[in-house]
Amino acid sequence: MKKKQTIFVGVSGGVDSSVAAYLLKKEGHDVHGVFIKTWSPEWLPCTWVDEKRDAMRVCAALDIPFHFLDAEQAYKDGVAEYMIDEYRVGRTPNPDVLCNRIIKFGALWDYAQAQGADAIATGHYAQTDGTRLLQSVDATKDQSYFLWMLTAEELGHIRFPIGHLHKSEVREIAERAGLLTAAKKDSQGICFLGDVDMREFLSHYIEEKKGAVLDEAGNIIGEHNGVWFYTIGERHGFRIISSDAARVSHYVIGKDIESNTLIVSPNSPSKTFTPSTDIKVTLRSENWIVPRDKRRAYKAQIRYHGTPIVAKLQSDNTVVLRSGGVLPLGQSLVVYDDSGMLVGGGIIDSISSLSKK
Repeated sequence: MKKKQTIFVGVSGGVDSSVAAYLLKKEGHDVHGVFIKTWSPEWLPCTWVDEKRDAMRVCAALDIPFHFLDAEQAYKDGVAEYMIDEYRVGRTPNPDVLCNRIIKFGALWDYAQAQGADAIATGHYAQTDGTRLLQSVDATKDQSYFLWMLTAEELGHIRFPIGHLHKSEVREIAERAGLLTAAKKDSQGICFLGDVDMREFLSHYIEEKKGAVLDEAGNIIGEHNGVWFYTIGERHGFRIISSDAARVSHYVIGKDIESNTLIVSPNSPSKTFTPSTDIKVTLRSENWIVPRDKRRAYKAQIRYHGTPIVAKLQSDNTVVLRSGGVLPLGQSLVVYDDSGMLVGGGIIDSISSLSKK
């Protein structure tokens, strides 16, 4: 049996965190459940009370202590306001990455450590062997992409009890254990905020302002409600008023914050870079969990469950991609090796094309 530890588990009221707590207790650890309350705007339906109730009931069924952690201000300042500010200047942030960094593995660890915990755990689909972060065995549920900001040191006190399981197995365990969350639907949408339309969310904090939609030649062919509401690659939300242009679908391929204009094309931005072009990506806020080898090729992932792209690491903040794709500024670029180990990542700060030699 593993050495007994005091482990604080982030319990959300869902099946994944419920089974994580159950498995750790089954191993003989001193397990505590922690429900984290975060900020939610007044105009959104209140759901955290119901989630807290389910988390409390799970802890009662497992006979483990229940804790309540108020991280509302930390979430509002570090996650929500950052997300709004990034959209305001035309970038596309990933709030789930920051939510994990600041709340689930920041505020939770600070609280747990103050209570004498040895480690914390969550219901993420990912794996760790102590100082390395690995993808989950369930590729359809793998959440390692959102965890690239964790450091090797932090991974030493983090546990992912369900990372070696498939989702179907997690539900089977919950059912056998008699957990009330066994058949509960998975949460969707933005971390802690739920399934909310991003454009609707932003419209409460960024004023709409009509602007022109231009084709690649600079002709006005439509209008939109504000350039900050749109992402490169998007096909919806703007209006094409030119009868000729309206016959085909258009993609956002560029945007100008100063003039509040969108540039669209019938061709997806994924076709912008040809096979004879490499893409140089400059990162900011980069974090590398393990040493890099500049001589070898890695796999880069942009967006959750995005298609892997062959990548080479030039420096701590520069990655060269071997093929094209939609690369929104502000989005996370995460690097893996062939074994599924997460090497590190960063936030896309700029991109440029390079001719292959």
